[in-house]
Order: sequence, then structure tokens, then C-alpha cells
Amino acid sequence: WDDVVVAREGMPTTLFCADTTVRGAVSINWMVKSLGADEWKLILSASERKVFSGGASKASMQLTDPNFQDTGVFSLFFLPKMEDSALYSCSIKQQARKLKQRIILLAILTVTAVPAAPIPQHSTLQLIASVNPDFAITKITWAAPNGFSMKSEKKPNTGTVAKLPQVQTSDNGAYVCMVHPRGNSSNTLFAFNVDVIVDADKVVSFTNVTHGPMISTATQAQTPFTLTCPVVQGDYVLLHWQPPDTRKPSKLLYQYNRWRGSTLLTEQSKKIQLAGPPYNAEAGSFSFVLTPGLRDGGLYICDVFLNDNASSQRTMLTVLKVKTSHLSSKLELGCLYSERSQVQSANWKYQNKSRRLHLLSKSPGSITTILPLPITSDTAGNYTCTLQLKNGQTVWATQAVTLPYEESVSVTTPSLLPSLSALLLLVPLVAAAVVVLLWRQKHISDRGIEQSLSVHSGEAENIYENPEDIRQAPPQGSIYMDLKPRGEDDVYKELER
Repeated sequence: WDDVVVAREGMPTTLFCADTTVRGAVSINWMVKSLGADEWKLILSASERKVFSGGASKASMQLTDPNFQDTGVFSLFFLPKMEDSALYSCSIKQQARKLKQRIILLAILTVTAVPAAPIPQHSTLQLIASVNPDFAITKITWAAPNGFSMKSEKKPNTGTVAKLPQVQTSDNGAYVCMVHPRGNSSNTLFAFNVDVIVDADKVVSFTNVTHGPMISTATQAQTPFTLTCPVVQGDYVLLHWQPPDTRKPSKLLYQYNRWRGSTLLTEQSKKIQLAGPPYNAEAGSFSFVLTPGLRDGGLYICDVFLNDNASSQRTMLTVLKVKTSHLSSKLELGCLYSERSQVQSANWKYQNKSRRLHLLSKSPGSITTILPLPITSDTAGNYTCTLQLKNGQTVWATQAVTLPYEESVSVTTPSLLPSLSALLLLVPLVAAAVVVLLWRQKHISDRGIEQSLSVHSGEAENIYENPEDIRQAPPQGSIYMDLKPRGEDDVYKELER
């Protein structure tokens, strides 16, 4: 075909055919061939004298310009229906000679808005578009009145769908359906307006609600927990919460609209997020992951909306938490839990099951066991708090109690440590002094001056004597060193250093 034309069903349509170079006695034949058929059928034939309608002609079909011989415009006008999608041939002849032939593929667009206008507030508006034949186009897109692109999905046997859940009066306006043709086409885009009117006085009532069976369960605090939603594909989801152990009304925690791409969060939403695989919120498969604190038990209500139908799933959740309190003479192990209405029993158990624990309850939703301090090998180990729900389900949390750290004991008394440290520091100093003295003795020996130094225990006295006398005298508890000073650089200065 030479051209692709997309027309909306029931709307005025013109198949363009013209040749302004043709003048005089010309004739025009419009023919049609249904998709999948082999034969062409005559719609109409016109010349300067008369117009003849063929068997394939429809009541609305006519030439746009009766003076086609003067203008060269041979276009065909009609109001197509879905079954009129086909190949159309425009053949221009002059004296039995074909001057021009143009083949046009006509695709018919069907657009539906559900519910019909005026649309009740809070309902889900569906904009559905389909083209026959489907191979004539590449895609269909939708735009809002403000020009922004809308999310759309192609549904088998339905067409391309865009939705506006929870419509408000602010959604009034002209929405644009844009059809993108495939292959040769004189237009790259066909745009069609769809007017949307929202009823300002009417609000939809969701009476068709499907309720799933109540889920009664429990989990540990600070442990990720999956809040189940109805197993249906939805347009948007609401999560409400009723606090534990109270009769307070429920409040909205989280709202997600996959068509508008909008999320409504609250202060409590920080602990909640949409669940990942196998769930996919963007595709309409919803669930939530909650990381609860002790006070986040209670009733959770997940409502999923598909068009104007609602499905609801309720989950009663008990949250368990264990904590320790160190006092001067005892260690308290506390087991706390919320949403007490569904708890049958709570109990502490030691790893050695033969040992009985003393239990007490300081307040509703708590049970405590006390261990004397210090912790010994008989009391150290794992302590487990177990909750049993009324439906028979159990949940537990374990607290490990360990022995205190042993302190290391030193064999050296603290009073001796400074003396030992000082002694260790003096060792290299004494060694250095001895080396210096030996070096001086070697270099002074050539001067022939001898001098003796005696050091007595208890006091020190320096005496110049005859070295030979000193050598002959027996030692009497004294230590003698022979020094050979060299003038001003004598040994006394070295000893002072």
C-alpha cells in the first residue's frame, strides 16, 4: 500500500486521492478489498457524465468534490465502521488509460471510556483503545490534558489500556489517544481526543468487596516480616493499621497507585516498604515488608482495588521482644509482647530443661525471670522466651547469658615494678660508661701517668697513690680501677658525664 490511514469508528473520514495535473474527460474508480480476500470490489465509479455506485458502496460514501474534473481531487468520504478496515484503491483514468493508482490501508480505531460519563468520584476510569488490523500500527499511547504521558498496557483481546484510579473533579478534560502507524504513511501520528467528565455530586461506593480469611501470626521485633495482600492483580493498594491492645480506629499507613505512579506515606511508613520478587508493585502484584518494633503489632488491613472491585486481607500480628536489665544483685530477663488478645501463653525456659525458673509478670504483655549475680557456670547459657498463640502457632526469642570476663593476675607486685623498670633503664647506661673508660685507658697509657681510684662501699673517696702499693695491698671490700688521665681531660670529668 501507498498510505496508511487510521480512522475512529463512526467519525467522518476522508481517504485522500488527488492529481492536480489531470484535466478534461477523466474517470475515477474507487474499489475495496477486504483483509484476507483476493478480489477487489467496486465502491463507486464516476465520470463527467454520471456516478455509479458499486456493490461495495455504503450509504455514507461519496466523493468529496463533485467537480473533480476541474480540481483534480478524487478523495472519498464516509463514516467507517469496524468492518470497513480494508485496502482501498483509487484509480484515475483518461480515455481508458490509467493515469494513476493509489492504494490505502484503512485501519479503524475503537475507543471506549469505562465507566461512561459523568464518572463518579473515586472510581477507576479506563481508557481502552484498539485498532483493526493491529499490524497497521506500531503502538498506541495516551496523554493527559496537561500533556503528560500516561502509563498504558497492551492487553490481549482488549487493546491498549490507560487507567485513572480514584478520579477527582480535577481529572476533567480532553485526553489524547495517539496512534503510531507502521510503514508508509502520510501521517506519522493520528491523534484523537476523548473527553472525560467527572461527576462532582456522585461518589462511588465499593460494595463488592472480597474478604480473605484472617491471618493470625507473630514475629520477633526488628525482624523483616511480610504482610500478605490479596492475591489479585490490582490498580492500587491501601494499607491500614489498628494499634495493638486498643480499640482505636485504624489509620492509613501506605498508599500506592501504580497507574499514576504516586505513593502516599505517613510517619509510621518508615518501617514499611513494598515487597520485591516474587511480588511486583508496578505490575499490580502487592505485598509489604514490615520491620516492626514492639509497639508495631496490631491489625493490618491490606485492600487491593481493581477497577471498581475491592479485595481485602486482614493480618493480626503479635510482636515479641526480649531485653535484659542489670541491677546491683540480679539480672532480669524480660519478655515483652504486643497484641495480647491472641496470645495463649508466654514462658521462659533454660537450655537445661530440668532447671525450673522463677517467673513473674510485672505488667500485661510481659513475663520476667530473675538470675542472681554474679553469673556462674550453673546459670550461664541460653534462655528462650516462647509465645503460644491461640491458634497453636508459636514464636520464640533466645537471650544468651555469658560468664563475666576473668581478670588476669600478675606475679609481680605493683611496688616492685618501678624499681625493675629503673634497673632495666640503667643497664645500657652502665655498659656505655664501661666502654668509654676502656677506650680512654687505651689512649692515655702512652703518657705514663698513673692514678688510682678507689670506690668504697657505703661512700666514695678519690685518692692519688702509688699504684704498685695499691696492687700489693689485699682488697678489703673495695674495688680498685687503674686510670691513666691525660691532663685536663682526666677521668673525673668522664665520670661526671
